[in-house]
Amino acid sequence: MKQEPITISITRTVKVGCEADFEQALHEFVQRSLTLPGQHGVHIMRPAPNSGSRDYGIIRKFTDREAVAAFRSSPEYLAWNALAMDLTEGSGRAEELTGLESWFTLPGAPLQKLPKWKMAISTFLGVFPVALVLGLTLSPVLGSWPFILRNAVFNACVVGLLTWVVMPVITRALHGWLHAEERKSAI
Repeated sequence: MKQEPITISITRTVKVGCEADFEQALHEFVQRSLTLPGQHGVHIMRPAPNSGSRDYGIIRKFTDREAVAAFRSSPEYLAWNALAMDLTEGSGRAEELTGLESWFTLPGAPLQKLPKWKMAISTFLGVFPVALVLGLTLSPVLGSWPFILRNAVFNACVVGLLTWVVMPVITRALHGWLHAEERKSAI
């Protein structure tokens, strides 16, 4: 049975005044760590300039659970973690991602695991009107284009609108419902 890749989200809050040292150390660690076995890649999300945030997001993708375990016990990671502890507040937050969690997380909040059925309903509520409106407005314009190009442009518009416009609105509107379990546990 083939194992699915594992995606891990790590959030670290950099200590005030340590931003440049953290950036340099993170860059060096990423370059070294990508040579470790089982790596599919890494994405770094830096705080927006003048946002006041010191949170860095690190998304790592591994071939399987064994690769995650080997990575976490590697000398490269252990050295990085010791250095990062000096440059950040706390030990950071790590979460395994299973799907489209980033669409359902408000800006500045940590990525959270959500029930897949809630993500499916929310995604449908975003995709349906976008595809409908684009079908009525964009399809007539692209009608004479070659099939592949027409579909590529249409789907690029759907994905772009969902990522930067529609899903942030849906996430805010449905936040209480999406995170109802989290609210219950806080009571």
